[in-house]
Amino acid sequence: MTPKHRLLVLVVAVLLLAGVGTGFVLHAAYRAADKDKPRAGGPAVGAGPVTLTRTGQLAFVNSAPGPHRTEVAAVPAADPGGARTAADLKCARFYTASGTGVCLQTGLGVVSQTNRAVVLDKDLRVLRTFPLAGTPSRARVSPSGHLAAWTVFVGGESYGAAFFSTRTSIVDTRTWKILPNLEDFAITLDGRPYHAVDDNFWGVTFADDDDTFYATLGTAGRTYLVRGSVAHRSVTSLGVQNVECPSLSPDGTRIAFKKRVLHGASLWHEYVLDLRTLRQTPLAEHRSVDDQAAWIDNRTVAYALPKEGDTKSTDLWSVPADGSGAAHLLIPDASSPAPL
Repeated sequence: MTPKHRLLVLVVAVLLLAGVGTGFVLHAAYRAADKDKPRAGGPAVGAGPVTLTRTGQLAFVNSAPGPHRTEVAAVPAADPGGARTAADLKCARFYTASGTGVCLQTGLGVVSQTNRAVVLDKDLRVLRTFPLAGTPSRARVSPSGHLAAWTVFVGGESYGAAFFSTRTSIVDTRTWKILPNLEDFAITLDGRPYHAVDDNFWGVTFADDDDTFYATLGTAGRTYLVRGSVAHRSVTSLGVQNVECPSLSPDGTRIAFKKRVLHGASLWHEYVLDLRTLRQTPLAEHRSVDDQAAWIDNRTVAYALPKEGDTKSTDLWSVPADGSGAAHLLIPDASSPAPL
């Protein structure tokens, strides 16, 4: 091949690569622009202030296509299908209580994802940020707003995989002291001290004393409901297995959780556990719920389910907490419910 031919091949290769790159960028830009277009028949979403102390509202992450997609939004609790007010705050996961919010954000850095937890005041102003070691999964705030917790998947491993790793952190919003990993806590399992290399915690939910919390401990292929103490840096199993993503009721007597009902597959059903009797009640939601439910009040829990025909988006559903009734659509195109 002559030098002239080599130069021609090089020019053609460069042009082909440039064309492929340009096409990829244009395709990505088109998809991004399409997500910013409101969908016909979709919910009305307008920009405005969202105040976390405004009672009678439901906060959530809006996932309706349009300019406010993935922003924290609120609607009147009495009219959850009504017009939404969206704040200029994007979150992958969100929760709030007593004027404190926690927003887990994910983004693309230069060479990898850049994830962080953002603790917010009642007007969604940033108080503190914390880098996350993995992909955001669960977030909670204690009833007083004094404690916040989050769980991430470490190393980008899939939740549906046979093996996965999590990291769960708790921060005190009064002192900003952070407990970076619950795996550092002393574990009592079935009455005995326990530690294993595969200990994983996820799904913290807080009691109203700013100390007690509940969470899931996964180890040796089993999952356990544990009760923890922030002050004593300890957790103790309660003798109940197959409990994931607990959520404590407002009156502190029951825990909503997802229970694996088909071994080896990602299939969970929503149950409520009475902490006084340890009696479990299946709820009238027969689809698989892979979420940490939130209590809308002492009678109702809400959770996200994949949107029909669009597995990349979710709707919020609710169901009575006593096993009666039926599940119904609460807020379409939404996730991370939290009553204000």
